[in-house]
Amino acid sequence: MSVRSMRPIRETIPLEEARALILESARPVTRIESVPLEEAHGRVLARDVVAAADVPPFSRAAMDGFAVVAADTFGAGQLSPKTLRLVEKVYTGQVPAQAVPQGGCTEIATGAPMPAGADAVVMVEETEKADDGRVRVFSPVYPGQNVGRQGADIRAGQPLLAAGDHLTSSRIGAIAALGFDRVDVFERPRVAILSTGNEIVEPGRPLAPGQIYDINRFTLGAIVAEHGGVPVPHPTPADTIDDLNRALDGVGDADLVIFSGGSSVGERDLILDAVAARGEIVFHGIAVKPGKPTLFGTIDGTPVLGMPGYPTSCLSNSYMLVVPLLRRLARLPEAVRRVVSLPAGQRIVSTTGRHQFYTVRIVDGTAMPAFKASGDITSMSQADGYIEIPAQTDIVEKGELVDVILF
Repeated sequence: MSVRSMRPIRETIPLEEARALILESARPVTRIESVPLEEAHGRVLARDVVAAADVPPFSRAAMDGFAVVAADTFGAGQLSPKTLRLVEKVYTGQVPAQAVPQGGCTEIATGAPMPAGADAVVMVEETEKADDGRVRVFSPVYPGQNVGRQGADIRAGQPLLAAGDHLTSSRIGAIAALGFDRVDVFERPRVAILSTGNEIVEPGRPLAPGQIYDINRFTLGAIVAEHGGVPVPHPTPADTIDDLNRALDGVGDADLVIFSGGSSVGERDLILDAVAARGEIVFHGIAVKPGKPTLFGTIDGTPVLGMPGYPTSCLSNSYMLVVPLLRRLARLPEAVRRVVSLPAGQRIVSTTGRHQFYTVRIVDGTAMPAFKASGDITSMSQADGYIEIPAQTDIVEKGELVDVILF
Protein backbone atom coordinates (compact mmCIF):
# COMPACT_ATOMS: atom_id res chain seq x y z
CA MET A 1 0.00 0.00 0.00
CA SER A 2 1.51 3.33 -1.02
CA VAL A 3 1.59 6.42 1.15
CA ARG A 4 -0.63 8.21 -1.36
CA SER A 5 -3.38 5.66 -0.91
CA MET A 6 -3.70 6.50 2.78
CA ARG A 7 -6.11 9.27 3.82
CA PRO A 8 -5.17 10.15 7.37
CA ILE A 9 -7.78 11.65 9.69
CA ARG A 10 -6.49 15.21 9.87
CA GLU A 11 -8.98 16.57 12.38
CA THR A 12 -10.87 14.93 15.19
CA ILE A 13 -13.69 16.38 17.26
CA PRO A 14 -14.32 15.95 21.01
CA LEU A 15 -16.60 13.13 22.09
CA GLU A 16 -19.29 15.45 23.48
CA GLU A 17 -19.43 17.39 20.20
CA ALA A 18 -19.74 14.12 18.27
CA ARG A 19 -22.55 12.95 20.53
CA ALA A 20 -24.38 16.28 20.20
CA LEU A 21 -24.16 16.18 16.39
CA ILE A 22 -25.48 12.62 16.33
CA LEU A 23 -28.41 13.38 18.62
CA GLU A 24 -29.22 16.50 16.61
CA SER A 25 -29.83 14.27 13.59
CA ALA A 26 -32.15 11.87 15.41
CA ARG A 27 -35.74 11.82 14.19
CA PRO A 28 -37.83 9.64 16.53
CA VAL A 29 -39.85 6.90 14.85
CA THR A 30 -43.45 7.93 14.13
CA ARG A 31 -44.80 4.57 12.93
CA ILE A 32 -47.38 2.99 15.26
CA GLU A 33 -48.33 -0.63 15.82
CA SER A 34 -50.76 -2.45 18.10
CA VAL A 35 -49.22 -5.17 20.28
CA PRO A 36 -50.64 -7.62 22.83
CA LEU A 37 -50.28 -6.33 26.35
CA GLU A 38 -47.93 -9.18 27.28
CA GLU A 39 -45.50 -7.91 24.62
CA ALA A 40 -45.69 -4.25 25.61
CA HIS A 41 -43.06 -4.14 28.37
CA GLY A 42 -40.32 -1.65 27.53
CA ARG A 43 -42.24 -0.15 24.61
CA VAL A 44 -43.31 3.48 24.24
CA LEU A 45 -46.99 4.38 24.29
CA ALA A 46 -48.22 5.99 21.06
CA ARG A 47 -51.68 7.14 22.17
CA ASP A 48 -53.16 8.42 25.43
CA VAL A 49 -54.91 5.86 27.63
CA VAL A 50 -58.13 7.12 29.25
CA ALA A 51 -60.17 5.07 31.72
CA ALA A 52 -63.53 3.95 30.36
CA ALA A 53 -64.73 2.63 33.74
CA ASP A 54 -64.06 2.84 37.47
CA VAL A 55 -61.31 0.71 39.03
CA PRO A 56 -62.27 -1.10 41.13
CA PRO A 57 -65.68 -1.36 39.47
CA PHE A 58 -67.41 -1.95 42.83
CA SER A 59 -66.76 -1.29 46.49
CA ARG A 60 -64.98 -4.28 48.02
CA ALA A 61 -63.75 -5.62 51.31
CA ALA A 62 -60.12 -4.79 52.06
CA MET A 63 -59.89 -7.41 54.81
CA ASP A 64 -61.27 -10.84 55.67
CA GLY A 65 -63.98 -10.30 58.25
CA PHE A 66 -67.57 -9.11 58.50
CA ALA A 67 -69.31 -6.38 56.54
CA VAL A 68 -71.33 -4.30 58.99
CA VAL A 69 -73.20 -1.07 59.54
CA ALA A 70 -70.47 0.87 61.32
CA ALA A 71 -72.88 2.50 63.74
CA ASP A 72 -73.81 -0.97 65.08
CA THR A 73 -70.23 -1.41 66.38
CA PHE A 74 -69.88 1.88 68.25
CA GLY A 75 -68.97 1.25 71.89
CA ALA A 76 -67.77 -2.31 71.30
CA GLY A 77 -64.87 -3.46 73.49
CA GLN A 78 -63.16 -6.59 74.73
CA LEU A 79 -65.38 -6.71 77.81
CA SER A 80 -68.51 -5.33 76.15
CA PRO A 81 -68.79 -6.76 72.62
CA LYS A 82 -71.61 -5.94 70.25
CA THR A 83 -73.57 -8.93 68.98
CA LEU A 84 -74.74 -9.03 65.35
CA ARG A 85 -76.78 -11.54 63.36
CA LEU A 86 -75.04 -13.26 60.43
CA VAL A 87 -76.96 -12.77 57.15
CA GLU A 88 -74.81 -14.63 54.60
CA LYS A 89 -71.26 -15.46 53.50
CA VAL A 90 -69.69 -13.89 50.39
CA TYR A 91 -66.52 -15.02 48.63
CA THR A 92 -64.56 -13.22 45.90
CA GLY A 93 -66.25 -13.49 42.53
CA GLN A 94 -69.70 -13.71 44.18
CA VAL A 95 -72.38 -11.05 44.36
CA PRO A 96 -74.12 -10.57 47.75
CA ALA A 97 -77.71 -11.77 47.63
CA GLN A 98 -78.89 -9.86 50.67
CA ALA A 99 -78.49 -6.39 52.08
CA VAL A 100 -77.11 -5.98 55.57
CA PRO A 101 -79.86 -4.72 57.90
CA GLN A 102 -79.25 -2.81 61.09
CA GLY A 103 -77.98 -5.29 63.66
CA GLY A 104 -76.85 -7.71 60.94
CA CYS A 105 -73.56 -8.59 59.23
CA THR A 106 -72.19 -10.54 56.27
CA GLU A 107 -69.08 -12.73 56.48
CA ILE A 108 -66.86 -11.52 53.65
CA ALA A 109 -63.52 -12.38 51.99
CA THR A 110 -60.90 -9.84 50.97
CA GLY A 111 -61.80 -8.48 47.53
CA ALA A 112 -65.44 -9.58 47.60
CA PRO A 113 -68.14 -6.98 46.72
CA MET A 114 -69.62 -5.12 49.68
CA PRO A 115 -73.29 -5.92 50.28
CA ALA A 116 -75.86 -3.13 50.20
CA GLY A 117 -76.40 -1.48 53.57
CA ALA A 118 -72.91 -2.24 54.91
CA ASP A 119 -70.40 0.59 55.14
CA ALA A 120 -67.41 -0.97 56.94
CA VAL A 121 -65.61 -4.27 57.56
CA VAL A 122 -64.57 -5.59 60.97
CA MET A 123 -61.40 -7.68 60.74
CA VAL A 124 -61.97 -11.34 61.57
CA GLU A 125 -59.36 -11.07 64.35
CA GLU A 126 -61.69 -8.65 66.19
CA THR A 127 -64.68 -11.00 66.13
CA GLU A 128 -65.98 -14.33 67.38
CA LYS A 129 -68.58 -16.34 65.47
CA ALA A 130 -70.91 -18.62 67.41
CA ASP A 131 -72.61 -21.77 66.10
CA ASP A 132 -76.04 -20.14 66.34
CA GLY A 133 -75.14 -17.58 63.63
CA ARG A 134 -74.39 -14.74 65.97
CA VAL A 135 -71.16 -12.74 65.70
CA ARG A 136 -69.62 -10.87 68.58
CA VAL A 137 -67.62 -7.75 67.67
CA PHE A 138 -64.85 -6.64 70.09
CA SER A 139 -63.69 -3.45 68.36
CA PRO A 140 -65.62 -0.61 66.72
CA VAL A 141 -65.12 0.50 63.11
CA TYR A 142 -65.91 3.80 61.47
CA PRO A 143 -67.77 4.21 58.14
CA GLY A 144 -65.50 3.30 55.22
CA GLN A 145 -62.98 1.43 57.37
CA ASN A 146 -61.39 -1.61 55.63
CA VAL A 147 -63.38 -0.92 52.46
CA GLY A 148 -61.93 -0.25 49.01
CA ARG A 149 -64.49 2.07 47.49
CA GLN A 150 -65.56 1.95 43.85
CA GLY A 151 -63.28 4.12 41.68
CA ALA A 152 -60.79 4.66 44.50
CA ASP A 153 -57.91 3.71 42.19
CA ILE A 154 -59.10 5.04 38.81
CA ARG A 155 -62.18 7.05 37.92
CA ALA A 156 -64.00 6.66 34.59
CA GLY A 157 -62.83 9.40 32.22
CA GLN A 158 -59.53 9.87 34.08
CA PRO A 159 -56.42 10.22 31.85
CA LEU A 160 -54.21 7.35 32.92
CA LEU A 161 -51.14 7.44 30.65
CA ALA A 162 -49.95 9.79 27.93
CA ALA A 163 -48.42 9.14 24.52
CA GLY A 164 -44.67 8.96 24.94
CA ASP A 165 -44.79 7.19 28.31
CA HIS A 166 -42.33 4.32 28.69
CA LEU A 167 -44.29 1.16 29.52
CA THR A 168 -42.97 -0.28 32.77
CA SER A 169 -44.47 -3.28 34.55
CA SER A 170 -46.63 -1.07 36.78
CA ARG A 171 -47.98 0.93 33.83
CA ILE A 172 -48.84 -2.27 32.01
CA GLY A 173 -50.69 -3.37 35.13
CA ALA A 174 -52.70 -0.14 35.11
CA ILE A 175 -53.67 -0.72 31.46
CA ALA A 176 -54.70 -4.30 32.28
CA ALA A 177 -56.87 -2.98 35.12
CA LEU A 178 -58.92 -1.15 32.48
CA GLY A 179 -59.52 -4.38 30.58
CA PHE A 180 -57.38 -3.60 27.53
CA ASP A 181 -55.58 -6.61 26.03
CA ARG A 182 -53.71 -4.61 23.37
CA VAL A 183 -52.00 -1.26 23.30
CA ASP A 184 -50.76 1.13 20.60
CA VAL A 185 -47.01 1.72 20.74
CA PHE A 186 -44.39 3.28 18.52
CA GLU A 187 -42.56 0.79 16.34
CA ARG A 188 -39.01 -0.09 17.30
CA PRO A 189 -36.42 1.51 15.04
CA ARG A 190 -34.98 -0.89 12.48
CA VAL A 191 -31.18 -0.93 12.50
CA ALA A 192 -29.26 -2.29 9.51
CA ILE A 193 -25.97 -3.83 10.67
CA LEU A 194 -23.18 -4.48 8.17
CA SER A 195 -19.72 -5.81 8.98
CA THR A 196 -17.25 -4.99 6.21
CA GLY A 197 -13.97 -6.58 5.24
CA ASN A 198 -12.79 -9.32 2.92
CA GLU A 199 -11.40 -11.16 5.94
CA ILE A 200 -14.75 -11.41 7.78
CA VAL A 201 -16.39 -14.85 7.99
CA GLU A 202 -19.73 -15.88 9.47
CA PRO A 203 -19.32 -17.97 12.67
CA GLY A 204 -19.97 -21.64 12.02
CA ARG A 205 -17.99 -21.71 8.78
CA PRO A 206 -14.35 -22.83 8.51
CA LEU A 207 -11.68 -20.13 8.42
CA ALA A 208 -9.33 -19.83 5.48
CA PRO A 209 -5.85 -18.36 6.02
CA GLY A 210 -6.04 -14.67 6.84
CA GLN A 211 -9.72 -14.76 7.84
CA ILE A 212 -11.41 -13.99 11.18
CA TYR A 213 -14.92 -14.54 12.51
CA ASP A 214 -17.41 -11.69 12.56
CA ILE A 215 -17.72 -10.32 16.10
CA ASN A 216 -19.16 -6.86 15.63
CA ARG A 217 -22.42 -7.94 14.01
CA PHE A 218 -23.31 -9.85 17.16
CA THR A 219 -22.15 -7.29 19.72
CA LEU A 220 -23.90 -4.50 17.82
CA GLY A 221 -27.05 -6.60 17.46
CA ALA A 222 -27.11 -7.28 21.20
CA ILE A 223 -26.79 -3.57 22.02
CA VAL A 224 -29.50 -2.64 19.53
CA ALA A 225 -31.93 -5.22 20.94
CA GLU A 226 -31.15 -4.19 24.52
CA HIS A 227 -31.90 -0.52 23.84
CA GLY A 228 -35.20 -0.67 22.01
CA GLY A 229 -34.22 -1.40 18.42
CA VAL A 230 -34.63 -4.26 15.97
CA PRO A 231 -31.26 -5.46 14.65
CA VAL A 232 -31.37 -6.35 10.96
CA PRO A 233 -28.10 -8.07 9.98
CA HIS A 234 -27.02 -7.91 6.35
CA PRO A 235 -24.47 -9.95 4.39
CA THR A 236 -20.87 -8.75 4.63
CA PRO A 237 -20.02 -6.59 1.59
CA ALA A 238 -16.58 -6.87 0.01
CA ASP A 239 -14.10 -4.00 0.21
CA THR A 240 -15.13 -2.36 -3.05
CA ILE A 241 -17.16 0.77 -3.66
CA ASP A 242 -19.58 -1.20 -5.86
CA ASP A 243 -20.26 -3.75 -3.11
CA LEU A 244 -20.73 -1.02 -0.53
CA ASN A 245 -23.18 0.77 -2.81
CA ARG A 246 -25.12 -2.47 -3.29
CA ALA A 247 -25.15 -2.91 0.48
CA LEU A 248 -26.59 0.58 0.94
CA ASP A 249 -29.20 -0.17 -1.74
CA GLY A 250 -30.27 -3.15 0.34
CA VAL A 251 -30.85 -1.48 3.70
CA GLY A 252 -34.39 -0.56 2.62
CA ASP A 253 -36.42 1.30 5.22
CA ALA A 254 -33.83 1.15 8.01
CA ASP A 255 -34.04 3.94 10.58
CA LEU A 256 -30.32 3.67 11.30
CA VAL A 257 -27.44 2.11 9.37
CA ILE A 258 -24.32 0.89 11.19
CA PHE A 259 -21.18 -0.26 9.39
CA SER A 260 -18.28 -1.76 11.29
CA GLY A 261 -14.89 -1.62 9.62
CA GLY A 262 -14.03 0.43 6.55
CA SER A 263 -14.12 3.77 8.39
CA SER A 264 -10.37 4.15 8.89
CA VAL A 265 -7.71 5.55 6.54
CA GLY A 266 -6.58 2.66 4.35
CA GLU A 267 -7.13 2.36 0.61
CA ARG A 268 -9.88 -0.21 1.23
CA ASP A 269 -11.61 1.85 3.93
CA LEU A 270 -14.32 3.11 1.60
CA ILE A 271 -17.31 3.86 3.84
CA LEU A 272 -16.41 7.55 3.69
CA ASP A 273 -16.67 7.55 -0.10
CA ALA A 274 -19.87 5.50 -0.20
CA VAL A 275 -21.71 7.74 2.26
CA ALA A 276 -20.36 11.00 0.83
CA ALA A 277 -21.55 10.03 -2.66
CA ARG A 278 -25.13 9.56 -1.45
CA GLY A 279 -25.50 11.99 1.42
CA GLU A 280 -23.56 14.11 3.87
CA ILE A 281 -20.54 13.42 6.07
CA VAL A 282 -21.09 15.13 9.44
CA PHE A 283 -17.74 14.13 10.96
CA HIS A 284 -14.92 11.61 10.51
CA GLY A 285 -12.73 11.05 13.54
CA ILE A 286 -13.31 11.47 17.27
CA ALA A 287 -10.67 12.33 19.87
CA VAL A 288 -11.24 9.12 21.82
CA LYS A 289 -9.26 5.98 22.53
CA PRO A 290 -10.19 3.41 21.44
CA GLY A 291 -12.46 4.36 18.55
CA LYS A 292 -10.81 7.31 16.79
CA PRO A 293 -11.79 6.29 13.20
CA THR A 294 -15.54 6.72 13.69
CA LEU A 295 -17.63 8.24 10.93
CA PHE A 296 -21.09 9.75 11.04
CA GLY A 297 -23.24 10.96 8.19
CA THR A 298 -26.76 10.95 6.83
CA ILE A 299 -28.34 9.62 3.65
CA ASP A 300 -31.78 11.03 2.85
CA GLY A 301 -32.16 11.91 6.53
CA THR A 302 -31.22 8.42 7.76
CA PRO A 303 -28.26 8.44 10.17
CA VAL A 304 -25.29 6.29 9.16
CA LEU A 305 -22.53 5.33 11.58
CA GLY A 306 -19.22 3.93 10.41
CA MET A 307 -17.77 2.20 13.47
CA PRO A 308 -14.18 0.98 13.87
CA GLY A 309 -13.58 -2.61 12.86
CA TYR A 310 -11.63 -3.52 15.99
CA PRO A 311 -14.15 -5.19 18.33
CA THR A 312 -13.26 -3.27 21.49
CA SER A 313 -13.28 0.07 19.66
CA CYS A 314 -16.59 -0.77 18.02
CA LEU A 315 -18.22 -1.86 21.25
CA SER A 316 -17.00 1.00 23.43
CA ASN A 317 -18.10 3.58 20.85
CA SER A 318 -21.46 1.83 20.64
CA TYR A 319 -22.05 2.51 24.33
CA MET A 320 -21.10 6.15 23.85
CA LEU A 321 -22.78 6.89 20.50
CA VAL A 322 -25.15 4.17 19.31
CA VAL A 323 -27.03 3.81 22.60
CA PRO A 324 -28.03 7.50 23.01
CA LEU A 325 -28.90 7.79 19.31
CA LEU A 326 -30.95 4.60 19.27
CA ARG A 327 -32.84 5.49 22.44
CA ARG A 328 -33.67 8.89 20.96
CA LEU A 329 -34.98 7.19 17.79
CA ALA A 330 -36.99 4.75 19.91
CA ARG A 331 -38.35 7.55 22.18
CA LEU A 332 -36.91 5.81 25.22
CA PRO A 333 -35.58 7.72 28.23
CA GLU A 334 -31.84 8.12 28.51
CA ALA A 335 -30.05 5.02 29.75
CA VAL A 336 -29.31 5.09 33.47
CA ARG A 337 -25.66 4.46 34.17
CA ARG A 338 -24.70 2.43 37.24
CA VAL A 339 -21.55 3.95 38.72
CA VAL A 340 -19.34 2.94 41.65
CA SER A 341 -16.31 4.87 42.94
CA LEU A 342 -13.28 2.68 43.57
CA PRO A 343 -9.53 3.19 43.95
CA ALA A 344 -7.45 2.38 40.87
CA GLY A 345 -5.68 -0.94 41.38
CA GLN A 346 -2.58 0.20 39.53
CA ARG A 347 -1.11 3.19 37.73
CA ILE A 348 -2.73 3.87 34.33
CA VAL A 349 -1.01 5.89 31.59
CA SER A 350 -3.38 7.49 29.07
CA THR A 351 -2.95 9.38 25.80
CA THR A 352 -3.05 13.13 26.30
CA GLY A 353 -5.48 14.86 23.97
CA ARG A 354 -7.79 11.86 23.55
CA HIS A 355 -10.70 10.95 25.81
CA GLN A 356 -10.00 7.35 26.78
CA PHE A 357 -12.38 4.56 27.73
CA TYR A 358 -10.45 2.08 29.83
CA THR A 359 -12.04 -1.23 30.71
CA VAL A 360 -11.55 -2.52 34.25
CA ARG A 361 -12.26 -5.52 36.43
CA ILE A 362 -13.29 -5.11 40.05
CA VAL A 363 -10.76 -7.05 42.14
CA ASP A 364 -10.74 -6.85 45.94
CA GLY A 365 -12.56 -3.53 45.88
CA THR A 366 -10.22 -1.91 43.35
CA ALA A 367 -10.51 -1.10 39.64
CA MET A 368 -7.90 -3.22 37.86
CA PRO A 369 -7.15 -2.59 34.16
CA ALA A 370 -8.67 -5.15 31.78
CA PHE A 371 -7.85 -3.40 28.51
CA LYS A 372 -5.53 -5.31 26.19
CA ALA A 373 -5.85 -3.91 22.67
CA SER A 374 -8.58 -2.51 20.43
CA GLY A 375 -8.77 -5.79 18.56
CA ASP A 376 -9.20 -7.97 21.64
CA ILE A 377 -12.85 -8.61 22.53
CA THR A 378 -11.77 -10.03 25.91
CA SER A 379 -10.88 -6.46 26.86
CA MET A 380 -14.68 -6.06 27.19
CA SER A 381 -15.94 -9.57 27.91
CA GLN A 382 -13.73 -10.01 30.97
CA ALA A 383 -14.37 -6.52 32.31
CA ASP A 384 -16.96 -5.38 34.84
CA GLY A 385 -17.13 -1.86 33.45
CA TYR A 386 -14.98 1.02 32.29
CA ILE A 387 -13.55 4.30 33.47
CA GLU A 388 -13.34 7.49 31.44
CA ILE A 389 -10.03 9.31 31.40
CA PRO A 390 -10.48 12.90 30.16
CA ALA A 391 -8.41 14.17 27.26
CA GLN A 392 -6.36 16.49 29.50
CA THR A 393 -5.38 13.67 31.90
CA ASP A 394 -2.36 11.52 31.09
CA ILE A 395 -1.90 9.54 34.32
CA VAL A 396 -4.24 7.97 36.88
CA GLU A 397 -2.22 7.08 39.95
CA LYS A 398 -2.65 3.84 41.87
CA GLY A 399 -5.14 4.39 44.70
CA GLU A 400 -6.76 7.39 43.03
CA LEU A 401 -10.58 7.21 43.17
CA VAL A 402 -12.16 6.55 39.77
CA ASP A 403 -15.79 6.24 38.68
CA VAL A 404 -16.45 2.80 37.24
CA ILE A 405 -19.41 2.71 34.86
CA LEU A 406 -20.71 -0.85 35.17
CA PHE A 407 -21.72 -2.90 32.15
